[in-house]
Amino acid sequence: MEDEKQEKGFVIKDRRRFDDTGDARPETPREEAAAKPQEPKPETKTAEPRSDEPKQQAQAEATFPELNFATFVFSLGTSAMYHFGDFPDPVTKKAERNLEAAKQTIDILGILKEKTRGNLNDDEDRLLESLLYELRMRYVRETAK
Repeated sequence: MEDEKQEKGFVIKDRRRFDDTGDARPETPREEAAAKPQEPKPETKTAEPRSDEPKQQAQAEATFPELNFATFVFSLGTSAMYHFGDFPDPVTKKAERNLEAAKQTIDILGILKEKTRGNLNDDEDRLLESLLYELRMRYVRETAK
């Protein structure tokens, strides 16, 4: 009965790759199996890597301009122009107007101007001010139609 109450011990295995002297430890068979990549099961389909993916990724990275405040503001301005119907949808190839989305983007730019007041350099301030003016006037013209 005393054997039943006796707690079972536990084993500590040192899984460090290096010993106290800094030399690499030899791998055990279990660690070797874990280190080897396992082959996929026959019923599992693996995606074939496309040979043109690295090339396309490099082109995509090369086409994006440096991200700074001006490109961010231009991006929001372009979004507003898209919602005015200036650019066609890339999927449907149709230009559609969404004045509520355009107004929301203009309002975001207005919030950005308000929250960054005093923290922009002169060029950034003029850019934001002129873009907001143009977009607000455009919104007034579009809603008057």
